[in-house]
Amino acid sequence: MVTKKVKPEEKAQKPAKKPTLQKKAAKPAKKLLEKVPAEYVFWCHDGSVYTNLYELIEGLQTMSEETFTYHSNLEKHDFSNWIRDIIGDVELADELMMVASRPEAVSCIMARISS
Repeated sequence: MVTKKVKPEEKAQKPAKKPTLQKKAAKPAKKLLEKVPAEYVFWCHDGSVYTNLYELIEGLQTMSEETFTYHSNLEKHDFSNWIRDIIGDVELADELMMVASRPEAVSCIMARISS
């Protein structure tokens, strides 16, 4: 059996791959709605504890304005920070930073969940 030597320039050359930008994979929607581990729950000023976005919505609907203002004001954005850092939804967190009232916060979170 005779083997033929192939010169490097004769080898079939594959076209160069185009560089692609890899986007950070978004968390699946189901993951964003799950309960968080016990060490990452949201401890509210009034003693309430929230483990997911559904519970946060329920809490926002019933909490006092004082409690809402304690967690969401010009200096603090506790709800937004928790959603960004623990839940992992940067888009919702950014939107929530712009709201000024409990009803707006509820609407914002509900709209995100239903999208």
